[in-house]
Amino acid sequence: MKFKSVTFDLDGTLLDTVGDLAEACQRMLQELDLPSRSEDEIRSFVGQGMVVLVRRCLTRESLPDEAQLARAVDAFQRHYTAVNGARTQFFQGVREGLQAWQATGLPLAVVTNKPAAFTEPLLERTGLAPYFKAVVSGDTTAHRKPHPAPLLHACAALGSDPADNLHIGDSKHDIETARNAGCTVYCVPYGYNEGEPVDPTACDALVADLLTALQVASGQQTK
Repeated sequence: MKFKSVTFDLDGTLLDTVGDLAEACQRMLQELDLPSRSEDEIRSFVGQGMVVLVRRCLTRESLPDEAQLARAVDAFQRHYTAVNGARTQFFQGVREGLQAWQATGLPLAVVTNKPAAFTEPLLERTGLAPYFKAVVSGDTTAHRKPHPAPLLHACAALGSDPADNLHIGDSKHDIETARNAGCTVYCVPYGYNEGEPVDPTACDALVADLLTALQVASGQQTK
């Protein structure tokens, strides 16, 4: 195994959280007396953090003004706190994959753009928290993905050099983050990626699931 640590994206890679996000968005829009959004629309809005998700929900003919966006973010936070984890589903192979990665003895971390107020309760509720030595949320560092700061912070917490870290995500933002930080990056094909398929030529490997990622990383399977 050439890697010394592994970092994972959360939404779209480990957990399908769209059910919760969609419910919070619908409650937010209802509170603000605005038209609803479909779950498919909301799925395509996920990927760049909470504020971008809320802004995309509000944007129709024009962008929301700052006051409206602030009210919407406040409403979303309240509603998401109430539903966080209630409809979340595991993607296929995640539990088995994390168990296998943990068995390698490598330190593992989550790196997500989700705010810490939601990340840590979600990891606890889903039983994923014990797998990770470090959790880097969207407000842990001054910058969010695709800035390299979150991945660099995670590598420091795991005691590894970024060049020795493998990042596993589901989107172009994970690819860009890993490239910016100097990490190897594998992508899964089933996540969100803002409604677009992942470009397999942009990442170091496109893997079906976390177990396949381990097999590729261990040289047991070709990319």
